[in-house]
Amino acid sequence: MGIDTPRVLLFGASGFLGRHIRAALAAEATLLCPSRAECDLLDVSVDALTGLVRATTPSAVVNCTGRVGGNGDLMVRAHTLVTAKLIEAVARGAPGARLIRLGSAGEYGPVPIGRPVPETQPGDPVGAYGLSHLAATRLVELAVAAGRVDALVLRVFNPIGPGMPEQNVLGRATRLLRTALRCGSAEIVLGPLDACRDFVDVRDVSMAVRAALRAPLLRRPVVNVGSGTAVPIRRVVRMLAAVAGYDGVVTEAAPPPDAARSAGVPWMCADISAARELGWTPSYDLADTVKAIWVADSGVS
Repeated sequence: MGIDTPRVLLFGASGFLGRHIRAALAAEATLLCPSRAECDLLDVSVDALTGLVRATTPSAVVNCTGRVGGNGDLMVRAHTLVTAKLIEAVARGAPGARLIRLGSAGEYGPVPIGRPVPETQPGDPVGAYGLSHLAATRLVELAVAAGRVDALVLRVFNPIGPGMPEQNVLGRATRLLRTALRCGSAEIVLGPLDACRDFVDVRDVSMAVRAALRAPLLRRPVVNVGSGTAVPIRRVVRMLAAVAGYDGVVTEAAPPPDAARSAGVPWMCADISAARELGWTPSYDLADTVKAIWVADSGVS
């Protein structure tokens, strides 16, 4: 990527992941962050996107856009088709640029319980969310194998941290806890919390993107980004309630409508050996991340 200050074309810079990635890269790169109004990846044509890439002359293109809810059509458009457009635009408009997309652990589907999942694990997604991400990843793998682009998929597990959206169970829990404390409610209700997930701090995810941009050579097209530890969701919710000072009951009921993307996956944990080859390891402790979620939501600095 050269010795000059890199120019990074960053899509989705205002989202949960994108805001943190933007902050992590700001000190060492010239960032070009088109808003959705300026370039909506869902609707932009390949020719127009190629023109934007060519005009901005980036050394890297990072895509943080995506959807966590919606029907299959929207998922495919947001993940698979957007990735196809970006591959074509980078190959044509900035063939020397590195393309990085953020994938999802949902690409794996059910995996053997008790064993960290490596990137070589065949994907078997349980819904449109994971399937659309997996198809996008496969497009990247094919483009890399054909020598069309220098690209990497960072397969992000369960990102959590300051500024979480409510589509995430901890985001919902934060809102419910705040409401319960304000109203004096002795109970909050969430969906089932017995599954185990690999929670990774969003600030660590941003450092993984930085490491991927710095790496002189990419040894593989897909790299897991997680903590390397599986934790019961119930335990993390209890940690959040303790930080909030809430001593009421957390009731587990039927799953929310958007839980289909993780249904049938009782356990998930990343093998992060490949990420270490990029010079990256997670640095945030789960307890500190949970505290940061609550503090950020409360507006305390």
